[in-house]
Amino acid sequence: MTLGVGGSTVEVELNKLSDMTKNINSISKNEFKDRINKAQRLMKQQNINVMYLDAGTNLYYFTGLKWYKSERLVGAILPAQGELEFIAPYFEEGSLRDHMLIQGHFNGWHEHESPYALFAEILNNMGISSGNVAIDESTAFFVFDGLRKAAPNFNYINSADVTALCRQIKSKSEIALMQCAKNMTIEVHKAAARILHPGITTLEVTQFINEAHKRVGASGSSFCIVLFGLATSFPHGVKDPQILKDNDWVLIDTGCLLNGYNSDITRTYAYGEASLEQRAAWQVEKDAQINAFNEAKLNSPCGNVDDGARKILESQGYGPDYQLPGLPHRTGHGCGLDIHEWPYLVKGTETKLATGMVFSNEPMLVIPGKFGIRLEDHFYMDDNGPVWFTTPSHSIDDPFGLEA
Repeated sequence: MTLGVGGSTVEVELNKLSDMTKNINSISKNEFKDRINKAQRLMKQQNINVMYLDAGTNLYYFTGLKWYKSERLVGAILPAQGELEFIAPYFEEGSLRDHMLIQGHFNGWHEHESPYALFAEILNNMGISSGNVAIDESTAFFVFDGLRKAAPNFNYINSADVTALCRQIKSKSEIALMQCAKNMTIEVHKAAARILHPGITTLEVTQFINEAHKRVGASGSSFCIVLFGLATSFPHGVKDPQILKDNDWVLIDTGCLLNGYNSDITRTYAYGEASLEQRAAWQVEKDAQINAFNEAKLNSPCGNVDDGARKILESQGYGPDYQLPGLPHRTGHGCGLDIHEWPYLVKGTETKLATGMVFSNEPMLVIPGKFGIRLEDHFYMDDNGPVWFTTPSHSIDDPFGLEA
């Protein structure tokens, strides 16, 4: 039997878990102000007059205001020089001010009024009548369409050249939050492995993982993929739940949110005995993940990391490129307030690896019609190179390194 897999119960494992967030620190108000200052410097360099931040992670990253996207426009207008201007329905003013961290002028619109006309009016009141307006890249098209029709004299551009350049470099505070979140998730992974038994369903494991994440201090699982047997060969799963059997192959990919920051870890192992084919493929996957990590060198292109994983896979007869059996997707992605964000570890990406960048490392190996293996851990770049947040899976017989 695989070490650390099976032999316990849901009740026992939940009772072992406790809050792991007691000593964490939130992002400070001064850090949010620094983010705004950096964005404004970049805007001036790029000749951007104003940037619209839509409800979502960009709005939170720069202003500290957490708000959900809906059919009603809620956001903030950041000029290249000057103070924030918030825009939202009048009836949300009290709630918005309650959530507001960085203060700014509130601009409200009633339900029968156009928020887009109000946007144009705000720019006019700022003394901005023409030039470049950067639109949050996550903005829904209907919002963008309304803005450009209400203020057609501006040149609208993608804000990613500002937002991505800011967000892809994490501060020590952000890395500390993600370290804690990933510590939480790896403990949940260990607990989830221990509750497995023949007859348990993927839905039951998912429910356990969600509750376990709450026990360690998260609001719950931000996502959860649990796959058994053949379903593990589908990178993001299948529509129907599975029931665990003896000697089944198991893939669990999950993460949680801590103060808005994501964890994202995957483990693959056997419930019982792995076949010779699974053993050989598992080791190739691990070697590919390690070689990708070793290729993460400061000032080298992000694409080199993807190349490093594929080099190992192709040397063992997998691929080439995205061909199966092999690796059907990129090796990794940036991670922070969004589970997938810039930059990406994908072939041809010339963005240079820099101190403060955070990535997943998950060069999944898919054997169609049989099984898949994904070993996923994250790393960040410090002044000396890559650093693991969590220790990679130890071996196929001891995936959590219990006897390492």
